[in-house]
Amino acid sequence: MGGLLTPERTRELLPRMIEAAGDIPWEFHGHCNNGLGPLNAVEAVKAGVSYVHTAVPPLANGNSQPSVFNVMDNLRALGYGVDLDEEPLHAVQEHFNRVAEREGFPKGVPAEFDQRVYGHQIPGGMKSNLEHQLQLAGVGDRLEETLEETARVRADLGYPIMVTPLSQFVGSQAAINVIVGERYTQVSDAVIEYALGRHGGEEALSNMDPDVRAKILDRPRARELERLERPDPTLAELRQRYGRDISDEHLILRAIVGDDAVEVLRDAPRRQPAAPGEQPLVGLIRELANDPRHRHVALSMGGLSVTMRKSDAARGG
Repeated sequence: MGGLLTPERTRELLPRMIEAAGDIPWEFHGHCNNGLGPLNAVEAVKAGVSYVHTAVPPLANGNSQPSVFNVMDNLRALGYGVDLDEEPLHAVQEHFNRVAEREGFPKGVPAEFDQRVYGHQIPGGMKSNLEHQLQLAGVGDRLEETLEETARVRADLGYPIMVTPLSQFVGSQAAINVIVGERYTQVSDAVIEYALGRHGGEEALSNMDPDVRAKILDRPRARELERLERPDPTLAELRQRYGRDISDEHLILRAIVGDDAVEVLRDAPRRQPAAPGEQPLVGLIRELANDPRHRHVALSMGGLSVTMRKSDAARGG
């Protein structure tokens, strides 16, 4: 997900790992952050991987997985059989292209090779979220600066592995440093707890820059968190608190997010249905024509106007 693999490393590592795994079937999941995702997918198949994860454009490429169409074409050109029906995928691609255009979402495009990926190691999904959050904060033009700061924060913290939740700790702190304009003047609670040794213990602390750690902990909030004793309930205690009739998923959600988490999700407004799968205007007319609640419908767009009147028989009356 960090897009760190190269074709050379894929050729070197995968055959050894597949051999060591015995009869376990292999799947390959790689993102395109460094621009090498499609090449790695092909090398994975050459190494003996049975399943390669891909994405349908416009949700492919960029920080995502390689395009299913590109990977299929490359494998077929190399003589591999690909047992996949493409027709439904083209319909999916057309649908999401319309959604992206309607909502103003970016479309994934192949990325150029970026050596800086190996410095900050931000996972693909997190990078997309980071871009969006910086835009919401009005500093979308400072993404490159934030990526460079992420590499520095990662080094300061002793190179923690960039997976959830540590990658969020590093990336969020880098964004704070860039927006504030001074490093570690403001620090998130998560980074303070990391500096206290609560995410990785002594091994994490031994690799952390001692001056940075001292600056992070030299604040009232750090002393407050240091004194805080977090509850560590057993599974039996959680079941007693929340009841034995709820699912494991709801139990975990309540225990980690909070008592009202399930209610918040349940009461959240439902999203409106997406645009029809055909041409938007044709699909809208078709839906309105089949909807028994409307007897008279008038649409006007620019120089086009459409009027529909239904008889009682058409309305089921």
